[in-house]
Amino acid sequence: MTEPILLGLSGALRQDSTNRKLLREAARLFGPARFVEADLRFPLLDVDDQVATGIPDAVQRVADQIAEADAVVISTPEYNKGISGVLKNALDWISRTEGNPWADKPVAVMSASTGRAGGERAQSMLRACMVAFRPRILQGPEMHLADSRKQFDEQGRLTGELYLKTLSTLMEKLRAEIGR
Repeated sequence: MTEPILLGLSGALRQDSTNRKLLREAARLFGPARFVEADLRFPLLDVDDQVATGIPDAVQRVADQIAEADAVVISTPEYNKGISGVLKNALDWISRTEGNPWADKPVAVMSASTGRAGGERAQSMLRACMVAFRPRILQGPEMHLADSRKQFDEQGRLTGELYLKTLSTLMEKLRAEIGR
């Protein structure tokens, strides 16, 4: 069997964001795979622009990456008790592409936030936004990384044993879901 393709989507664009670090840790703990991190730097969704010029190349590229991936990991920050505008815009744009790249796709969701709940509300909102796409979202364990700026060492590795155990278990379950 060939190495699976694991696609990561971060709702934070900042290169050093804790959500991007969490994605990279998830990929490391997932084990052997080709990890691809999607670029969600899309224009704002404007149906008039879509009608005039079609689906932007960046959007189609990510939709194709989702379709080609064996599994997807999404990490979202919590901005004002919800997912980031970047992530919502990406989900909305991708929904306008041909077909449904998310259909029956194994997906793990997680969140990292500076708050004490670790992005729990954002993760709940993300799960609700994904329902229409019909992916196979793992129900747990739930990975909510609280006080996220203090949870990584200089190499970008998670330091807390509980978080490492939770993320490892989530990635084991995602790997197993690929074979279903």
